[in-house]
Amino acid sequence: MPGRDEGTPDDPDHGGELIARGGKVDRQRLFELYQQQTGDDEQPVSVSFRLSRNLDKRLDRYLGDRIPFLSRTSLQKLIREQGVTVNGRHPKPSTRLHAGDEIVAILPPPPSTAIPAEPIPLAALFEDDQIIVVNKADDIIVHPARGNTSGTMINALAWRFQHTTGGALSTVGEEFARPGVVHRLDRHTTGAMVFAKTETAHWRLARQFENRTVDKRYLAVVHGRIETLADVIDVPLGKHPTAREKYAVRWDDTGKPSVTIYRVRERYDDFTLVELELKTGRTHQIRLHMNSLGYPIAGDDMYGGRHLTVADVAGAAGTRDRSPRDPLLTRQALHAAVLGFRHPISEEPMTFHAPLPDDLRELIALLRTHRHLDTPTVAGATIDLESMLQGPLSEA
Repeated sequence: MPGRDEGTPDDPDHGGELIARGGKVDRQRLFELYQQQTGDDEQPVSVSFRLSRNLDKRLDRYLGDRIPFLSRTSLQKLIREQGVTVNGRHPKPSTRLHAGDEIVAILPPPPSTAIPAEPIPLAALFEDDQIIVVNKADDIIVHPARGNTSGTMINALAWRFQHTTGGALSTVGEEFARPGVVHRLDRHTTGAMVFAKTETAHWRLARQFENRTVDKRYLAVVHGRIETLADVIDVPLGKHPTAREKYAVRWDDTGKPSVTIYRVRERYDDFTLVELELKTGRTHQIRLHMNSLGYPIAGDDMYGGRHLTVADVAGAAGTRDRSPRDPLLTRQALHAAVLGFRHPISEEPMTFHAPLPDDLRELIALLRTHRHLDTPTVAGATIDLESMLQGPLSEA
């Protein structure tokens, strides 16, 4: 509209306008956009404004008018931490705006109530005053959701900081009960995760995930013997058309680009151990991609796999210590083995290796013992399997 500033969502996939009447950001709509996110990577919500006239106003004051639920101090901090650009450049809070300027601002959720601390065990791989890297266990969700405010990794981290190491999680995401959460893993996926302890660390880590400069390597045991030793899976994914909890391959306009590289590490009769390199971070991406090839992840009964007993791997006689009827795997055999990024403050390259949990160690050990083993050499594979099967390893 002539004579007024125009504002539009930065990401059209969000659907619906973020700008309410009067040119202000709609706080409720912003809440909904963050609440809808369920992918592995946190996707920062952005908004853009293009000035149609000279306002003779500082950037921080202008944003204060457009984003009224954030204080001027918070906005100045956001600008200094490079969460705002003017014409593609990082400005100062005092930058004067002119007609034609385009402002793009990352919109952090407004502050909210504290999450109760709970004494839940955590396996930390690294911690300083900016970040903490942990080896996530099975059967724990990352952050509270749908009214469930306990029993999560956020509750466990709150306890650790209060009683063991000190510090706190970044306040980014508090409104949605997920402070410090830069990326996520499914409830029954184990492995390496990084959390931010300061706002600066949060935004800088989020930018690395968004720019796909983070090295994310997974290990998975899948049903079937894969003959092609390596391949790129470029298959779009989106919400399942009817099942609320599921996602699906979507070749229509709702599908989002999703890319996974798999490399075979070990092959057995009827099973394959694969190394997977994520190039995008869609919800259930690896599980869907492997199932789309006809090799569902073992234990993943949501996407074509099945739970395993000792007999499924070791035969009807079982083992010396285990009955053939004993459950061997009751969740997807998927583990985030390697996480590599640059430290958000020092920019030092860091790589973390998360040892495999007991159920996956036992599964691989039984497969090696009771099934024919083939160990092809595949270019581009980087995970040290023997280290994964033994103990923690980190490089910084």
